[in-house]
Amino acid sequence: MADNPTIRQMIDTVFQALQSAGLAYGHGTDNPWDEAVALVLPVLNLPFHVDDNTLNRELTDDELKQILYVLDRRISEKIPLAYLTKQTFFAGLSFYVDRRVMIPRSPIAELIEDSFQPWIKTENINTILDMCTGSGCIAIACAKHFSQVVVDAVDLSDDALSVAKMNIERHQVENQVNLIKSNLFDKLVNKQYDIIISNPPYVSYEEMSALPKEYFHEPDLALRAGDDGLEFVLRILRDAADYLTPHGVLIVEVGNSQAALEERLPNVPFLWLEFARGGQGVFLLTAAQLKASQFSLANLAK
Repeated sequence: MADNPTIRQMIDTVFQALQSAGLAYGHGTDNPWDEAVALVLPVLNLPFHVDDNTLNRELTDDELKQILYVLDRRISEKIPLAYLTKQTFFAGLSFYVDRRVMIPRSPIAELIEDSFQPWIKTENINTILDMCTGSGCIAIACAKHFSQVVVDAVDLSDDALSVAKMNIERHQVENQVNLIKSNLFDKLVNKQYDIIISNPPYVSYEEMSALPKEYFHEPDLALRAGDDGLEFVLRILRDAADYLTPHGVLIVEVGNSQAALEERLPNVPFLWLEFARGGQGVFLLTAAQLKASQFSLANLAK
């Protein structure tokens, strides 16, 4: 009877299977090798940094069966890997995810790791709003990075809030992160924040119809945003100034809807941020800029 493969050999086998399967990436990895590592090691409950002795260990029959099961579902059903392993990473932190929430992949992680410099002074960051929190990854990463901040994490979805609660407890930030069910700002009475961050739904009808199959496993509520992808961002822009402190900033990801937003609001001075690790479609506006743009924003999305 043939020996089972080692962990190292299995990673290579999975890589070759993924490479020839015609899959789409973008839910935590962007290539089949990284995807193979992210499949095999979590299934075995191993960290990503393992020594040679571990990699050269032969798999048990049960371990091999588990890996092949996940691989088969990844290929045959086009399920994003994070939903199969129930794990993903954001800003260097591990998060639980399932199909109730979108899989975290925002370049906003880089802003958090850089303490939002140079856009706002660290000593001025005491309150943060994470609008459309989903899994809670942005809110939790902010809480872990800034021990002094209080973060309100808002979502309309009960399912998303349930997952966010799990992650809040996992990272033990219950004293910093408050979950609030609200349709954007509706339930935030007399609140003001030093930073408002949002990764709202922003996929247009045209873009939605062209997405690879992997993306249709994610909740439609977290992706779709009307014909032009601007349904939610326009409402956020209309109201955000009322919820920012005088030195506050608004940071919103709109992805490929950037061009549509610039065309819709040509007089708003969006600052489009650049990221060392890649990513685009994230703008920043100061409270002062939002106030000055109120004439352009006042009648949006009524």
